[in-house]
Amino acid sequence: MPNVMGAGRPARRCAALVAALLLALVSFGAGAPGTAAARGAPAPAADAAWAASALPAPTGALPVGVRTAHLRDTSRRDPWNPGRYRELALSLWYPALPSRAPRASYVTARESALILRFHRVEGVPADLLGRIRVHARTAPPPLPAPARGLPLVLLSPGFALPRSSLTGLAEELASRGYAVAAVDHAYEAPAISHPDGRVTGCLACRRHPEGARVAATRAADLRFVRERLLRSPGAVGLPRFDPSRVAVVGHSMGGAAAFEALRTDAGFAAAANLDGTVHTGGRSPVDRPFLLLGAGKHGRPGADPTWQRAWRDLTGPRRWLSVRGAGHLSFTDYARLLERTGTAGEEVTLGAADAGRITRELVVAFLDERLRRYGPRLDTAARQDPEVLTHGR
Repeated sequence: MPNVMGAGRPARRCAALVAALLLALVSFGAGAPGTAAARGAPAPAADAAWAASALPAPTGALPVGVRTAHLRDTSRRDPWNPGRYRELALSLWYPALPSRAPRASYVTARESALILRFHRVEGVPADLLGRIRVHARTAPPPLPAPARGLPLVLLSPGFALPRSSLTGLAEELASRGYAVAAVDHAYEAPAISHPDGRVTGCLACRRHPEGARVAATRAADLRFVRERLLRSPGAVGLPRFDPSRVAVVGHSMGGAAAFEALRTDAGFAAAANLDGTVHTGGRSPVDRPFLLLGAGKHGRPGADPTWQRAWRDLTGPRRWLSVRGAGHLSFTDYARLLERTGTAGEEVTLGAADAGRITRELVVAFLDERLRRYGPRLDTAARQDPEVLTHGR
């Protein structure tokens, strides 16, 4: 599977990959052309399979809650819709007290329908993506925070991917004591819901913007989210966060944004890029911890020159790891969908369950090492799995 965040036109490439994924769901959820399911009637067997589809359970000891929030940055006009200020939708996962609150939804039925429509997928139930079961509960009381506050991790998804595509990683981190805020960057995903009932689409997808502009815009988003959450945690119903322990982790374009956020904002203590082309750099060194974690192609010299350039910019603690047999979406929830539809790609030989486990273990180890000072966790975790290769030493 190609790295869709290659240099040049990230919107077109990422949208094409997501479309390929969702179109593959037709064969899984709608039957062959000409069947009742393909004409619009859902296939009962597929319905049952999707009803049973669930993300892997988090392995931490703590129950997980999730809330949503919407922030408005009145200091910036939106680059994709200049008539409005920049608006950001968040999902906030956190360690919670035990609760019988209802399970959260992966996406709403309306969001699922709009995502499918955006990618021209027909013949499947409109709420298909909303049937994926998650483990977090909706807005239970948070677990009291330690005196210094909770460590906070911001998540930035790939271009044209919703913030929900990183739900499995978010739930894992929250079950281990982190607060997690996943950001839907305005007009960069097919369906973003707002409190006033609006559901905005991907205006940026029509513009085919350069990657450097998207990464810089997202870095400003992440800085704004960090500042607002640190200043007013009670406004989102959570206890205080520790301002010295804030990290950002991004997939694809989100990984490029993570690099740019760490490079330009001293308020982030560490960052990780999950298989994203790096669109910025070279203007100032990055002296805080950074993790490059990529698919199998990132283990081949010269496969992505932007990683070599980024590596030279990193003057602080740095790690470059690749996962043999992984593809671009192996670091997201969508790896399981690709595997179930048989469309992961010939170069993807690592099973989705293993890819998800490795991603969670390595990201947790990196953050435990850098935010919690638990000792050299990342190298130990990397050595434990033969599919993980270390580069750049």
